[in-house]
Amino acid sequence: MLVFLDFEASSLARHSYPIEVAWVFEDGRSESHLIRPAPGWDDWDAAAEAIHHIPRERLLRNGMAHDALAHRMLDLLSGHDLTASAPSWDGKWLSALLRAAGLPRHALRLRDTEAAQRETMRAILAECVAAEHLEAEIERLRAAAIAALPEAPIAHRARADAEAERLRWLAAREAAQQFHDTNGQGNDAKIRIDASIIPPVR
Repeated sequence: MLVFLDFEASSLARHSYPIEVAWVFEDGRSESHLIRPAPGWDDWDAAAEAIHHIPRERLLRNGMAHDALAHRMLDLLSGHDLTASAPSWDGKWLSALLRAAGLPRHALRLRDTEAAQRETMRAILAECVAAEHLEAEIERLRAAAIAALPEAPIAHRARADAEAERLRWLAAREAAQQFHDTNGQGNDAKIRIDASIIPPVR
């Protein structure tokens, strides 16, 4: 199953570490956890805190132990298709979490959510769009679908940002399905991403 994952971090510095993680399965199931810093995780950026609004003291008080969280993620997410909007950054913090827990840094791997959007759309559109036009049609429909979503600011909290990625994937899938169901006669004007057709996050 596709899983949309997002981290918040102490900073964007070399020695930054994850402070919050959330994941949302494609069926809407989700979890979110603050992360208690591992020994040696001392980096902190006040400017980053001003964006995510998570004080380090809150992590120390309420965060889940980094090793317990890493093992939970491995138990729940192994075998699923993990995606992130910024896989290089989120992958860095995922690796830091796994290494700090004594787990292999590649025990879980991330790929780009946009690639997952295109892959889902490709599977739907392949039978109704000529091969030479398929990729261009995917990009046209994907851009229109995401533009049709209600505009919302980036939350800079892990669960909200992971849910937003799931919503974009659902919108892209719905746009492809609408086009497929009209036998390729759809156009941008016909794309309507209605909240009622998108399953709620549970």
